[in-house]
Amino acid sequence: MTRVTIDVGGTFTDCLVLDEKSEIHAFKSETTPEDPTVGLKNVLEKAARFFGKSLPQFLSDDGLLIAHGTTLSTNALLTGKIAKVGLLTTEGFRDTLQIRRGYKNVRTTRFNLFVPPYRPLVPRYLRLGIRERTLCTGIIETAVNEEDVHSAISRLKDAGVEAVAICFLHSYSNPLNERRALEICRNEMKGTYITASHEVLPVFREFERFSTTVVSAAVGPITESYLRTLTRKLGVLGFKGTLYMVQGGGMVQSLEESARRAVSLIGSGPAAAPSGAIRLGQSIGSDNLFSVDMGGTSYDVCLIRNGDIPTTDMNWVGEELVAMKLVDVPSVGAGGGSIAWINSLGLIEVGPQSAGADPGPACYGKGGKDATTTDADLVLGLVPADYFLGGEMPLKENLARDAIRKVAEPLGLDVPGAAYTIFTTVNHVMADKMTEISTKRGYDIRDFALVVGGGAGPVHGGHVAELLGIPTVIIPRFAATYSAFGMLNMEVGRDFARSILSRRSLLDLERVNRLFAEMEVEAHQVLGQLGIKPEDMMIRRSLEMRYMGQFHEVLVPDVPLGQIAGQQLGEIVMAFHRRHKELYTFEMAGREVEFLNACVKATARRQPLGLARIAQAQGPVQTCIKRRRSVLWDPAQGYEDTPVYDGERLGAGHRIPGPAIIEERATTVVVPRCYECTVDDVKNYILSRR
Repeated sequence: MTRVTIDVGGTFTDCLVLDEKSEIHAFKSETTPEDPTVGLKNVLEKAARFFGKSLPQFLSDDGLLIAHGTTLSTNALLTGKIAKVGLLTTEGFRDTLQIRRGYKNVRTTRFNLFVPPYRPLVPRYLRLGIRERTLCTGIIETAVNEEDVHSAISRLKDAGVEAVAICFLHSYSNPLNERRALEICRNEMKGTYITASHEVLPVFREFERFSTTVVSAAVGPITESYLRTLTRKLGVLGFKGTLYMVQGGGMVQSLEESARRAVSLIGSGPAAAPSGAIRLGQSIGSDNLFSVDMGGTSYDVCLIRNGDIPTTDMNWVGEELVAMKLVDVPSVGAGGGSIAWINSLGLIEVGPQSAGADPGPACYGKGGKDATTTDADLVLGLVPADYFLGGEMPLKENLARDAIRKVAEPLGLDVPGAAYTIFTTVNHVMADKMTEISTKRGYDIRDFALVVGGGAGPVHGGHVAELLGIPTVIIPRFAATYSAFGMLNMEVGRDFARSILSRRSLLDLERVNRLFAEMEVEAHQVLGQLGIKPEDMMIRRSLEMRYMGQFHEVLVPDVPLGQIAGQQLGEIVMAFHRRHKELYTFEMAGREVEFLNACVKATARRQPLGLARIAQAQGPVQTCIKRRRSVLWDPAQGYEDTPVYDGERLGAGHRIPGPAIIEERATTVVVPRCYECTVDDVKNYILSRR
């Protein structure tokens, strides 16, 4: 069985192929923003040629599995290229979306006295009230008024909406009214994307549920259209395998489920990387890891403790809240295409603006005029002009110098000095983001190993580690296709949740058991549609709990399967106290505990990813030197003659002292002076601080 993973990023489309011999082959192609399926097809053609096949021959294998991650939904929301959305909600609650718990614009400092007003995705005239009422207990006090629904549909049709979100009060407790409105809308609005909150996020907290459902509706049409186009093009090419989509929650799911719950694709690409980091951490026996992915536009970071990938349901995408459980991967605008500029204080800053894929950095020769991180790397001698992407894409140093000169001259700097300033500035931006999610949360960053990915990550990773005092850096052979590597390690499955909302003293155990049973039946249905047999499924339960009076909850994992009785309930409460102390250093054993949400994670059983071993080192490492290049490591010392090693000739056990550079076809590894690089038996580059 051949497995393929594809990550469509902002600059490049990455592809990994895991063949039947457990060998991984990497391919890259430029992303085509106007139609991402073109770049996807191009990278698949490269893979097919490598195996000596035409693309139809490559895709005709009925055992072929493709996992596909895309930033399409995220970018659509961030850029405002979304559908025109209408909202049907309980009469009297149409402003829930705009009041939004009083949140001000989240990207604005609290000291800004001129905060611009929040602009909801659905304008008020398209938020229509429907007479109906479901109580928090699930009792239907007022059935949905179908005349109101028909009238609202007529108004939405006249307004030309492309998508409709249905969000009724307390539908998480009983979705009957919402289901009826959904049925009417789908019957009368053929061709319009329709979704309802009980399908997207059936848990309490009205604003969070409303916001997430509206986001799903806003990105639904473009997501559905992309998936339909992709399916059609693959069908024309004779694709007979199985195609999965990567979810922002860290698992993969079917196309049908992804189209129905389009919001689940938010954060699709970055969510995959931490799964790869855990696999790579095994090479040094560490499960405390920093996973970083430096692409063309952003720098995505994730702090992994004890092998657990963190998730959060407070995800702000632009100004919109997505309250689904997504992998917690904060990002900052610092990538290979990030643009250098001079601020009002006369200092060089880098990002968050990016040159993207079109026109890209100036050195690409595609019309870019602004100095970027990649231009600085080229001028410093850190990346090769003649071997970028294995020589497929020659870089033009003269254009890079011209672009950097525009920020150098106003500050009285020469071009190499400005390039070095850009390089160090972007490194500090990335280091600050890592400090934000580690040191500022009480973790010693030196206790973690750094796993570096992304096209530009191996160039900067060692220097960022040096700034933070991180002793060990892992740079995988396929760092340039890091998210795609993570997809090889992801699970097929889905998360389910239902609200309980009860303190322990009033808890109805029969209802709790019923909710778990309902979710597990749904899980078997969803995974069964993917051809997964019941004996091949793994069901894991968890509970979201808190002390009475708290606002935020704690996730208690490993809730026992089967019927929960009084004894198991006591054990769950004790586990909550322990978990709270582990996270916050204290517990309140005498305080009443509240149960909020019951959660089920259903996944398919899979074998751990095995990687092919490489040959042991033959001869001294000096025989693998490919050439020497002048590199500016320190402006005070000027350009230094630096050895450049051929990554293809390095074997397991080779040790390379810094400063040095290693060139692979898809990436360039920079070894700073204070590190030594060791090649392990699966071709990871392990940088150890000297």
